[in-house]
Amino acid sequence: MAILDVLSFPDERLRTVAKPVEEVNDEIKQLVSDMFETMKDENGIGLAATQVNRHVQVVVMDVSEDQNEPRVFINPEITRKDGSTTKMAVPLAKKVAFRFQVITRKWNALKRLLLKR
Repeated sequence: MAILDVLSFPDERLRTVAKPVEEVNDEIKQLVSDMFETMKDENGIGLAATQVNRHVQVVVMDVSEDQNEPRVFINPEITRKDGSTTKMAVPLAKKVAFRFQVITRKWNALKRLLLKR
């Protein structure tokens, strides 16, 4: 496992559109493992591949209190947004982000047992 360099705003590489993952191969499994290691090193709860300059649709997170429920989202997609929106302040951002009350989403999950943890 390796600690990856994390990009910081306003790095233009963060605007790169990530490509879908075509196949969950050894390279993607290694990326996921490295992303978890990096996320923990940064004391984070989530990390997108774009944040480590890998522009594929992979997100890792663990929002559990004990950091023992890792989740992997491959090719995540919001399929529906419902309810009223509220503005979300993003420091130094040029655009306003909106939060919906309800969203429907889908993704492919990489099972925990595939992770070298």
